[in-house]
Amino acid sequence: MQLIDIGANLTHKSFAPDRSQVIGRARKAGVDRMIVTGSSVACSRQAEELAAGYPGVLYSTAGIHPHHAGEIQAGDDEALAGLLQKENVVAAGECGLDYFRNFSPKEDQRRVFSMQLELAAEHRMPVFLHQRDAHEDFIAILKEHLPGITRAVAHCFTGDGDELDACLGLDLYIGITGWICDERRGGHLKNLVANIPLDRLMVETDSPYLLPRDLDPKPSSRRNEPMHLPHIVQSIAGARGIEALELAAATARNSAQFFDLP
Repeated sequence: MQLIDIGANLTHKSFAPDRSQVIGRARKAGVDRMIVTGSSVACSRQAEELAAGYPGVLYSTAGIHPHHAGEIQAGDDEALAGLLQKENVVAAGECGLDYFRNFSPKEDQRRVFSMQLELAAEHRMPVFLHQRDAHEDFIAILKEHLPGITRAVAHCFTGDGDELDACLGLDLYIGITGWICDERRGGHLKNLVANIPLDRLMVETDSPYLLPRDLDPKPSSRRNEPMHLPHIVQSIAGARGIEALELAAATARNSAQFFDLP
């Protein structure tokens, strides 16, 4: 199967010793394209530079994660605008709201989220979204800006049925991670994934986070890698009652269209 991992934090420091090997293992496992997540201006620059070194394999996003919204400086909006014009940058974000951690004041999160949605609309870029424990504000801000947004994906969806319905009601794509492989926290997703239209579903690892809990044998390291994406696809396909190859083909097609990949 040929897969696209729509969310891999490959600039994370845990990948510094063996990043090229991580990318090689992913490709050997059938993950032939990966989107490197940008979560701050500096990280987004690093993601774009990394993607430039792997043409046709790596692409990147440019954005400010809600955790970093309180750190925004004058000129960051212009820096993001410049990155969004780079050939390897295929989406705005990771952007959104996170009231679970509240590493940044809520007011800053909402302001920086709106700013990035405005940039995405201006540059006609799809949006890579983050939301945790902030559903109502997240939906309200999206509704205000979505008329100008081309496409948006709810990255690493972990919500309940009502939240899924709200996202699908706004025509969002849905990204599913190895959270579905965690019987403690993600068991409910096994019932929900069948409700996601196949043409709205995408898959991701969110590496190095969210190592699938049910991997057998268990890796010695807790670091997640894109090479584990086929395992996640198998779990999603099983929950939907379809063949993994069918799911892989559909999600790869959706991702290529969403990010306008060649």
